[in-house]
Amino acid sequence: MDIGEEELDILKELINIGVGRAAGMLNEMTGCTIRLSVPTIRLLTVKELADANNSVVNEDVATVSLSFNGSLSGLSVLAFPPESAAALVMLLSGESEESPELDAISTETLKEVSNIVLNCVMGSIANHLRQHLTYTLPRYQEISVLKLSRSVSPQHEEELAILADTHFNLEEKEIDGRILLILEVGSLESLMSAAREMPP
Repeated sequence: MDIGEEELDILKELINIGVGRAAGMLNEMTGCTIRLSVPTIRLLTVKELADANNSVVNEDVATVSLSFNGSLSGLSVLAFPPESAAALVMLLSGESEESPELDAISTETLKEVSNIVLNCVMGSIANHLRQHLTYTLPRYQEISVLKLSRSVSPQHEEELAILADTHFNLEEKEIDGRILLILEVGSLESLMSAAREMPP
C-alpha cells in the first residue's frame, strides 16, 4: 500500500497529540516536568524492520506492549534502550542504581508509564478517526522489537509497522524510546481510509 507524505503527517500529528496528552498526565502523576515529542515517523514492513541497523530493533530491550482489537487490530509497543529505561526509572522513582529494589520498581514503573503513553496514542488515533478499539493489559518483556513484531504475524513479513522515534525530556535529561504500531492485515488500509476522511 502506497502511503504519501501527507498521510504520514496525519499519523505523526495524531501520535503527537497522544504523547502530548500522556505528558500532561505524567506531569500530574509525578510532579516532574516531562516533555514528550515524536520528531520522526517511518512506515516499514516487518521484513524492512529486520533489515534496519538499529539496536532498539535488533537487540533485547525493555518493552511494554498492548494488543488492540476492533476496526483496527495489532500491537502497540513502547521500547527503551537499557540505559534510557534505567535513567527513566531512577528519575521517576528516586531510587539509585545500587538499590536492591530497583528491578521490581523498574518493571512496574515502565509498565505504568508505557501504559499511559500507549493508551493516549491509541486513544488519539481511535478518537480522531472515530474507531472503536479494545485493549489488553500491558505486558513487560525484555525482547527485541523485531522478535515482538514477528510474534504478531510470523507468516507475514510484508505486514506493515509504524515506527515512531520518541524523545522524553525529563528534568532536563533526554531519554529515547520507540513507539511501534504493528498493524494486522487490512488495518493500515482502514486506518488511512479513515484518516483521509478527516475534516481539514
